[in-house]
Amino acid sequence: MMAVWLQVDPRSPTPVYQQIVDGIKGAVAAGWLKPGDRLPSVRDLAVSLAINHNTVAKAYQELERSRVIEVVRGRGTFVASPGQRPPDVEERIEKLRDSLRLAWIEAYHLGLAEDEFERMFRQARDAARGAEGKEEM
Repeated sequence: MMAVWLQVDPRSPTPVYQQIVDGIKGAVAAGWLKPGDRLPSVRDLAVSLAINHNTVAKAYQELERSRVIEVVRGRGTFVASPGQRPPDVEERIEKLRDSLRLAWIEAYHLGLAEDEFERMFRQARDAARGAEGKEEM
């Protein structure tokens, strides 16, 4: 069941639809959801999370636009196959580069050595994949 691991916090400053987007993207990145896996309908997920169905619909639209999911009319909503790059991929890659650059600058000013920063990056990656606490050799 989706709602077992996908939870939203209505008190969070992050909009609920964005929490759903982030949760599903994270589940795909972690391998909990695989290409072809069927997602709950908008209505079923809304009921499960006790939120408005328009909120779920907005999240699904964003995920479809980003090509994380695909909607097959009459069949349902499924995790998309990897390699389908979203139309705004270059802009998003540039934002990612900026975020990484700013993280590196912050690490530098905190006095972190390069290997410490790289270890933190790997830990963040592993946590996103659901392997928190496992250190690379």
